[in-house]
Amino acid sequence: MAKVAAGLLLFRRGTQDPEVLLVHMGGPFWARKDLGAWSIPKGEVIPGEELLAGARREFREETGLDPVGTPFALGQVKQSGGKVVHAWALEGDFDPASLTSNMYSVEFPKGSGQFRDYPEVDRAEWFTMAEARRRLITAQVPLLDVLEAAPQFRAAVGES
Repeated sequence: MAKVAAGLLLFRRGTQDPEVLLVHMGGPFWARKDLGAWSIPKGEVIPGEELLAGARREFREETGLDPVGTPFALGQVKQSGGKVVHAWALEGDFDPASLTSNMYSVEFPKGSGQFRDYPEVDRAEWFTMAEARRRLITAQVPLLDVLEAAPQFRAAVGES
């Protein structure tokens, strides 16, 4: 059975172009990776949890920000490992320097029997849509297409 995750994609009107907030995945596997190593803030939904509530909880756990406002649906994508990610978008702002992420434990080096704690995300950054397409893991890129076509996004960033 595929794992189910939910997340929020925060966007804002940038100084030149619209921007989205992405997070860089933490831990030893992602430490030296950049392109294709970023994600929307998201995580697994607790059994019985409403998807949007899970998206809000995961955003808060991974960034430290409690998102305010009414998000709109972006649909879902299936990642290469089979995880299905349900996503919503929300206009807002966030200072990446204020990032506080929850931690997870993983055996590292693998097979060593030693477990270490790492932040789920180790940094956050605002990116233009073009740059976000380069940074996101491949499976999440279609979420940007849906966002750009959404009337709520176009109105918020001043596009017609």
